[in-house]
Amino acid sequence: MALVTVKPTRIDTAIANEIAHNTNSGLEHAAQAMTWGADEHVLVALAAAGWLYTRLRKPQKRRIADHVLTVSLATAVLPHVLKSLFDQTRPDRLTVSGHRHGVPYSGRPRDAFPSGHAAHMGALASAAGLLPPLSRHLARTLAVTLSLTRVALLAHWASDVAAGFTLGIVVERLFRPFTLARSRQERSTAARGRP
Repeated sequence: MALVTVKPTRIDTAIANEIAHNTNSGLEHAAQAMTWGADEHVLVALAAAGWLYTRLRKPQKRRIADHVLTVSLATAVLPHVLKSLFDQTRPDRLTVSGHRHGVPYSGRPRDAFPSGHAAHMGALASAAGLLPPLSRHLARTLAVTLSLTRVALLAHWASDVAAGFTLGIVVERLFRPFTLARSRQERSTAARGRP
């Protein structure tokens, strides 16, 4: 049973109403296809595959793979825990006109806050800081775009997506000191190798 009921803001309601009145089934189908890119099952599977690949082929990238897998698992679990504490009705349960225009039903009706998809994307956007500039910009653009599909589908209020995205950033940054820190052995090896 949820402990806190979260109400959408006036801006949330205005955005959802605008989408409900102006969307169409083509846009909704495109958003549904794109939103899979931010799904926890897809992302954890990709992170696990990357982790395994570094174990077999790229040992110098193991710490990054450990970090990505750890953050992916954390952002897969944490939104579910928070959704058990917070109660908020999804916008797609509150629209009639939106369904006439192609808005589908998504997830459990009262699990809007926070957006788990956006949490994954916030973590991805934050971790992209470890990439070269072009890859970083592409990853962050993709993360924001995929997060916004949740608003376009009326699966979440805009504030749910903002909260989820911020949560992902915080989780990624909190894990960095632990998952990306050099081990003692690596530090001593690097110190011995100095001229």
